[in-house]
Amino acid sequence: MRVVYEYSHLGGSEILHVHYPECEQEIYEAIASVKAQRTKISRERTMKGKSLYAPKDMNRQFGQAFERLGYRQLKDTYVITLPNSDITISGAFKQIDFVKGKVLVEVQFGKYPFMFYDLAKFQYFFNENKADVGVEIVPCHALHKQMSTGVSYGEQLVYDIERLKRHFPAVPIKVLLVDADQRHC
Repeated sequence: MRVVYEYSHLGGSEILHVHYPECEQEIYEAIASVKAQRTKISRERTMKGKSLYAPKDMNRQFGQAFERLGYRQLKDTYVITLPNSDITISGAFKQIDFVKGKVLVEVQFGKYPFMFYDLAKFQYFFNENKADVGVEIVPCHALHKQMSTGVSYGEQLVYDIERLKRHFPAVPIKVLLVDADQRHC
Protein backbone atom coordinates (compact mmCIF):
# COMPACT_ATOMS: atom_id res chain seq x y z
CA MET A 1 0.00 0.00 0.00
CA ARG A 2 1.02 3.60 -0.30
CA VAL A 3 0.34 6.82 1.57
CA VAL A 4 -1.57 9.30 -0.60
CA TYR A 5 -2.21 12.04 1.98
CA GLU A 6 -0.89 13.05 5.39
CA TYR A 7 -2.59 15.28 7.93
CA SER A 8 -1.02 16.65 11.10
CA HIS A 9 -3.23 17.68 14.03
CA LEU A 10 -1.67 19.66 16.89
CA GLY A 11 1.83 18.93 15.61
CA GLY A 12 1.42 15.16 15.37
CA SER A 13 3.63 14.85 12.26
CA GLU A 14 6.33 17.04 13.74
CA ILE A 15 6.38 15.18 17.09
CA LEU A 16 6.63 11.86 15.29
CA HIS A 17 9.38 13.12 12.96
CA VAL A 18 11.50 14.83 15.63
CA HIS A 19 11.02 12.64 18.70
CA TYR A 20 10.22 9.24 17.17
CA PRO A 21 11.94 9.08 13.75
CA GLU A 22 12.47 5.31 14.03
CA CYS A 23 8.75 4.75 14.64
CA GLU A 24 7.89 7.09 11.78
CA GLN A 25 10.09 5.08 9.43
CA GLU A 26 8.64 1.78 10.70
CA ILE A 27 5.06 2.97 10.16
CA TYR A 28 5.82 3.78 6.52
CA GLU A 29 7.61 0.43 6.20
CA ALA A 30 4.57 -1.41 7.58
CA ILE A 31 2.24 0.40 5.17
CA ALA A 32 4.49 -0.40 2.20
CA SER A 33 4.59 -4.09 3.17
CA VAL A 34 0.80 -4.50 2.93
CA LYS A 35 -0.40 -5.77 -0.43
CA ALA A 36 -4.05 -4.87 -0.96
CA GLN A 37 -5.70 -7.60 -2.99
CA ARG A 38 -9.17 -7.98 -4.41
CA THR A 39 -9.99 -11.20 -2.60
CA LYS A 40 -13.58 -10.46 -1.60
CA ILE A 41 -16.45 -11.12 -3.99
CA SER A 42 -19.34 -8.82 -3.11
CA ARG A 43 -22.77 -10.20 -2.30
CA GLU A 44 -24.15 -6.71 -1.76
CA ARG A 45 -27.08 -5.74 -3.93
CA THR A 46 -25.33 -2.68 -5.40
CA MET A 47 -22.04 -4.49 -6.18
CA LYS A 48 -23.06 -8.13 -6.59
CA GLY A 49 -20.22 -10.25 -8.01
CA LYS A 50 -17.69 -7.39 -8.02
CA SER A 51 -14.17 -8.16 -6.81
CA LEU A 52 -13.33 -5.90 -3.84
CA TYR A 53 -10.41 -5.20 -1.53
CA ALA A 54 -10.78 -7.20 1.69
CA PRO A 55 -10.38 -5.20 4.95
CA LYS A 56 -9.81 -8.41 6.98
CA ASP A 57 -6.87 -9.37 4.79
CA MET A 58 -5.32 -5.89 4.98
CA ASN A 59 -5.81 -5.78 8.78
CA ARG A 60 -4.12 -9.19 9.11
CA GLN A 61 -1.15 -7.97 7.06
CA PHE A 62 -0.87 -4.78 9.13
CA GLY A 63 -0.93 -6.86 12.30
CA GLN A 64 1.88 -9.09 11.07
CA ALA A 65 3.96 -6.12 9.89
CA PHE A 66 3.68 -4.19 13.14
CA GLU A 67 4.32 -7.33 15.21
CA ARG A 68 7.53 -8.00 13.22
CA LEU A 69 8.62 -4.44 14.01
CA GLY A 70 8.15 -4.95 17.75
CA TYR A 71 4.84 -3.14 18.27
CA ARG A 72 2.55 -4.53 20.91
CA GLN A 73 -1.01 -4.03 22.08
CA LEU A 74 -1.86 -1.57 24.87
CA LYS A 75 -4.87 -2.36 27.02
CA ASP A 76 -6.13 -0.58 30.12
CA THR A 77 -8.84 -2.34 32.12
CA TYR A 78 -10.99 -0.57 34.66
CA VAL A 79 -14.23 -0.70 36.61
CA ILE A 80 -17.08 1.57 35.54
CA THR A 81 -19.00 3.30 38.31
CA LEU A 82 -21.57 6.06 37.89
CA PRO A 83 -22.07 9.05 40.19
CA ASN A 84 -25.01 8.61 42.59
CA SER A 85 -25.53 5.02 41.47
CA ASP A 86 -24.86 1.53 42.80
CA ILE A 87 -23.98 0.30 39.30
CA THR A 88 -20.54 -1.30 39.01
CA ILE A 89 -19.29 -2.83 35.78
CA SER A 90 -15.97 -4.66 35.88
CA GLY A 91 -13.86 -5.77 32.95
CA ALA A 92 -14.27 -2.60 30.87
CA PHE A 93 -11.22 -1.64 28.80
CA LYS A 94 -9.63 0.67 26.25
CA GLN A 95 -7.27 -0.92 23.75
CA ILE A 96 -4.82 0.26 21.10
CA ASP A 97 -3.68 -2.27 18.52
CA PHE A 98 -0.09 -1.13 17.94
CA VAL A 99 2.14 0.69 20.42
CA LYS A 100 5.86 1.31 20.64
CA GLY A 101 7.08 3.60 23.39
CA LYS A 102 4.64 6.49 23.48
CA VAL A 103 3.55 6.17 19.84
CA LEU A 104 0.05 4.75 19.32
CA VAL A 105 -1.03 3.38 15.94
CA GLU A 106 -4.51 2.34 14.85
CA VAL A 107 -5.44 0.93 11.44
CA GLN A 108 -9.12 1.46 10.68
CA PHE A 109 -10.90 -0.10 7.71
CA GLY A 110 -14.26 -0.05 9.44
CA LYS A 111 -17.25 2.21 9.73
CA TYR A 112 -16.79 5.92 10.44
CA PRO A 113 -17.71 5.82 14.15
CA PHE A 114 -14.75 3.49 14.73
CA MET A 115 -12.36 6.03 13.18
CA PHE A 116 -13.69 8.68 15.50
CA TYR A 117 -13.56 6.32 18.49
CA ASP A 118 -9.86 5.74 17.76
CA LEU A 119 -9.34 9.47 18.35
CA ALA A 120 -11.11 9.16 21.72
CA LYS A 121 -8.80 6.26 22.63
CA PHE A 122 -5.76 8.35 21.66
CA GLN A 123 -7.12 11.10 23.92
CA TYR A 124 -7.62 8.65 26.80
CA PHE A 125 -4.06 7.26 26.66
CA PHE A 126 -2.61 10.76 26.16
CA ASN A 127 -4.46 11.91 29.30
CA GLU A 128 -3.09 8.85 31.15
CA ASN A 129 0.45 9.93 30.09
CA LYS A 130 0.89 6.71 28.10
CA ALA A 131 1.14 8.44 24.72
CA ASP A 132 2.77 11.45 23.09
CA VAL A 133 1.27 11.02 19.62
CA GLY A 134 -1.33 8.92 17.81
CA VAL A 135 -1.21 7.72 14.21
CA GLU A 136 -4.44 6.81 12.43
CA ILE A 137 -4.08 4.80 9.19
CA VAL A 138 -7.27 4.90 7.12
CA PRO A 139 -8.35 4.25 3.52
CA CYS A 140 -8.59 7.16 1.11
CA HIS A 141 -11.84 7.78 -0.76
CA ALA A 142 -10.61 6.03 -3.91
CA LEU A 143 -9.81 2.85 -1.96
CA HIS A 144 -13.06 3.10 0.02
CA LYS A 145 -15.01 2.97 -3.26
CA GLN A 146 -13.37 -0.38 -4.02
CA MET A 147 -14.36 -1.93 -0.66
CA SER A 148 -17.60 -3.11 0.94
CA THR A 149 -20.24 -0.52 1.65
CA GLY A 150 -20.04 0.87 5.15
CA VAL A 151 -16.27 1.31 5.13
CA SER A 152 -15.42 4.94 5.73
CA TYR A 153 -12.62 7.09 4.31
CA GLY A 154 -9.99 9.40 5.72
CA GLU A 155 -11.01 12.55 3.90
CA GLN A 156 -14.19 12.66 6.02
CA LEU A 157 -12.16 12.21 9.21
CA VAL A 158 -9.75 15.02 8.31
CA TYR A 159 -12.66 17.26 7.31
CA ASP A 160 -14.30 16.73 10.71
CA ILE A 161 -11.07 17.23 12.69
CA GLU A 162 -10.54 20.50 10.83
CA ARG A 163 -14.03 21.73 11.77
CA LEU A 164 -13.55 20.77 15.44
CA LYS A 165 -10.32 22.78 15.41
CA ARG A 166 -8.33 22.31 18.65
CA HIS A 167 -11.29 21.15 20.71
CA PHE A 168 -11.21 17.45 19.86
CA PRO A 169 -9.06 15.58 19.92
CA ALA A 170 -6.74 17.56 22.19
CA VAL A 171 -3.88 15.19 21.44
CA PRO A 172 -1.25 15.33 18.66
CA ILE A 173 -2.27 13.03 15.82
CA LYS A 174 -1.00 12.14 12.38
CA VAL A 175 -3.62 10.81 9.96
CA LEU A 176 -2.35 8.76 7.01
CA LEU A 177 -4.67 8.07 4.09
CA VAL A 178 -3.63 4.94 2.21
CA ASP A 179 -4.48 3.43 -1.14
CA ALA A 180 -3.68 0.19 -2.96
CA ASP A 181 -0.44 0.18 -4.93
CA GLN A 182 -2.18 -0.20 -8.29
CA ARG A 183 -4.47 2.41 -9.80
CA HIS A 184 -8.22 2.02 -9.47
CA CYS A 185 -10.51 1.72 -12.48
